Amino acid sequence: MKQGLSLRVSQHLALTPQLQQSIRLLQLSTLEMAQEVEQMLDENPFLERTEEIAEREAFGLEQVDAPVSAGEQIADAALPVADAVAAPAEFDGPLPDRVSSTSDAPADSGSGDEIESRLDGATPVEESWEGDGTVEMAPDDSEWGGDAPARNSGSGGDDETASAADLARSPVSLQDHLHEQARCLRLSDEDAAALYFLIESLNDDAYLEDDMAELALGFWRLMHGREATSPAIEELEAVEAQLRMALGWLQHMEPTGVGARNLGECLRLQIEELRNTPEARAALAICNQSMELVAKRDIKRLCALCGIDDETARAALGVIARLEPKPGRRFIDVERNVVVPDVIVTRAGRGFKVILNPDVMPRLRVHDVYANAMRQNRGGRDNGGEAGHAAMQQRLQEARWFIKNIQQRFDTILRVSSAIVERQRNFFMHGELAMRPLVLREIADELGLHESTISRVTTAKYMATPFGTYELKYFFGSSLGTETGGNASSTAVRALLKQFIASEEPKKPLSDNQLSDLLKEQGIECARRTVAKYREALRIAPANLRKSL
Repeated sequence: MKQGLSLRVSQHLALTPQLQQSIRLLQLSTLEMAQEVEQMLDENPFLERTEEIAEREAFGLEQVDAPVSAGEQIADAALPVADAVAAPAEFDGPLPDRVSSTSDAPADSGSGDEIESRLDGATPVEESWEGDGTVEMAPDDSEWGGDAPARNSGSGGDDETASAADLARSPVSLQDHLHEQARCLRLSDEDAAALYFLIESLNDDAYLEDDMAELALGFWRLMHGREATSPAIEELEAVEAQLRMALGWLQHMEPTGVGARNLGECLRLQIEELRNTPEARAALAICNQSMELVAKRDIKRLCALCGIDDETARAALGVIARLEPKPGRRFIDVERNVVVPDVIVTRAGRGFKVILNPDVMPRLRVHDVYANAMRQNRGGRDNGGEAGHAAMQQRLQEARWFIKNIQQRFDTILRVSSAIVERQRNFFMHGELAMRPLVLREIADELGLHESTISRVTTAKYMATPFGTYELKYFFGSSLGTETGGNASSTAVRALLKQFIASEEPKKPLSDNQLSDLLKEQGIECARRTVAKYREALRIAPANLRKSL
């Protein structure tokens, strides 16, 4: 066997920790980003918030139309393989649109196909934040985020004390509302405990989902300890009887219908509170039947089962329609569903101005005192030797990279949002009926990014527009053909369907076939099945359920 030496030249992309962090930060939502910042502030002593006005107040606006270099395209091409590479979990995410010049990623030129073919063997490198080995502060490393107000730390001063107006505006939960009523009842300790247990067992809609036998077993174990042996049958029956008595007290509380085990019982509890009229009695009889018949408005079968005439059945269904199927709905804290936009679009003359929301932009900087101490003690003789100095230098470089990666994240969001506004200008002028077809590839080609980068940038990121707040993905939609040979956006078609249904005659609602014909009259080719799919996406009932009684 002959031995020899051979030389082979190959290229691969090294996913540095800096690049991995950029990928991860780009896909985070606003809430996740805030949590990431808080965690980094707790872990890294070189990172701190700043309340000073930053030099880069209008960050990102000047880079919106900047051309993408070949090095940035290479970094963006790493996204398809980033998820497949065995990188640390905390750095798994999308690739930002541009990588800082201090990144270790190679910057070759070449076509996208050639670049992606070279990335098959990409491997992550050992975690190191040392960068170029310096600890001096770059001019733009000191702070970032000009207009964002500092987050309330909650320490000291009057900030810790809520005003009376704030307490008055604070929402009351369903359980608190019911406990307040329970305190007005004169109950023994055992009965009060049973009622308390049932109140805490309600779901957000004020229903008792669990079977009474399961509730009895859970209440017995709660009173006797989780590790107690199974109770005797007689003992369990006594506990169940006690819970049923407590259930009677619960179902007489406000809101009416609380403590129901199913929809029929919830409606019956509310009807019993109404005046004793023929319509109320008929509605009570209907609620004792299958709710599927009520949903389908099968008047003939309901009349036969309840022994009532057609007119009374229609009046009874009208009574049922005015009831509340979810009594706990008004106690749900709507504040937790509030969406904070990442981008704000406003009119500016004949055009539109796209800016980042300053409220979601963290204002961070590297701690000056600690950084100066590191610079003055390069040898590390007074801080545990060279090993300790190297570790602190790595933490300093990590803080600097974190600030830069956040800059890149918001820069990418702003560039993508500006491109969307430019493509969907008609929407911002006339509304969703003027939405044009748009796919991710168009924005990716315009900005020189990878399509999957655009997909992750537009996920869980929101834009405030003159017509409301929308997720960035809302502005993308497939196209449908028109008679003139053009294309219509699926979003615009859904808006047109919503408009047709809103203006239909209640006693003669439009069927899916009729809606398809109306779209054809507008020059849009849309099959009945497509109409049904769009209608279901809009959560609009079919024609037979929209028909007015």
